[in-house]
Amino acid sequence: MAIGKNKRLSKRKGNKKKLIDPFTKKEWYDVKAPSMFSVRDIGKTLVTRTTGMKIAADALKGRVYECALADLNDDENAFRKFKLVCEDVQGKYCYTNFHGMDLTRDKLCSLVRKWQTLIEAHVDVKTTDGTFSVFSAWDSPSE
Repeated sequence: MAIGKNKRLSKRKGNKKKLIDPFTKKEWYDVKAPSMFSVRDIGKTLVTRTTGMKIAADALKGRVYECALADLNDDENAFRKFKLVCEDVQGKYCYTNFHGMDLTRDKLCSLVRKWQTLIEAHVDVKTTDGTFSVFSAWDSPSE
């Protein structure tokens, strides 16, 4: 026998771990949009069930969902995308709040043109309820 050889490594028989489908440990939650939109149901999200100290509601809070404005208001302007953050979980429902707005890539590309100057503005706004928001605006004037 060679020096330093570990005999126990070669004696593995039948010690395979049982494979469990990971989706058996998951739960589905309905995601609800704020009341300012006409369509409240955004979709469904998946989270691991509450086990021990890991609570499913804590795993859901803070998730950011992106949805087109056309889906939220049943209209045809699909170039605005809203980001909604999950703030509260009650039962099987995740209640969201406004987190940000963006434009789709094809709309941004149609607005930006070559050989024109770009004007950018960033404004800090304080709302009536005391929260601060940063708004960005830009314009590319024609000659």
